[in-house]
This record gives sequence, structure tokens and C-alpha cells, in this order.
Amino acid sequence: MTAYIALAFAIVLEVSGSTFLQKSAQFTRPWPTAAMALCYVASFFALSQALKVLPLGIAYAIWAGLGIILTAVISVIVLRQALDIAAWLGIGFIVVGVIIMNVFSRTAGH
Repeated sequence: MTAYIALAFAIVLEVSGSTFLQKSAQFTRPWPTAAMALCYVASFFALSQALKVLPLGIAYAIWAGLGIILTAVISVIVLRQALDIAAWLGIGFIVVGVIIMNVFSRTAGH
């Protein structure tokens, strides 16, 4: 379970880094740029901790998939960016894929 906690921190930190990336205004604002770099480094550290237990393919798929979903949600709620139906449908497929991997895959290291 500790590996999944580390993975959750990695996801939250990666999403935070992506949000700060948007706020950095192409690296012209120093504080959001520094926060972005710190979040990304911390995210990879947390991901490396999860990899002590979880296989790379599973951990990375969950990290990337949930990161995409949460980044899209943050972009809509916080950054006020719009997503069309095709984007939401694609995000739905990602959710289904993550669920299938975690429920049915014997590789996941549960």
C-alpha cells in the first residue's frame, strides 16, 4: 500500500507542476517556474519510491493516466479552459483503462 501512496503523491506533484508550468508564462515568472521545477523533481522522486514495489509499466501507466485526468480537471476548474466532448470521451477511456489494469491485471503487484 505504501507504493500506491508514493504513486498518489507523484501524481499530485506532477499535476501541480503542470499547473505551475501554465502559470509560469513560458518561464517568464520566476516563482511559478521554481515551483514547477520543484514539483516535477519531487514527483519523480515519489515515482521512484513507488517503483521499488510496482512494475514500471503499471506505475507509469497509472501515473500518466491519472495525471492526464487530473490535469484536465484542473485546467477546466482552476484555469477556466474548456474541453469538448471528444476530450471528455478520451479521458473516459483513460479512466476505464486504469480501472481495467488495476482490477484485472496480475502484473499490478497488488
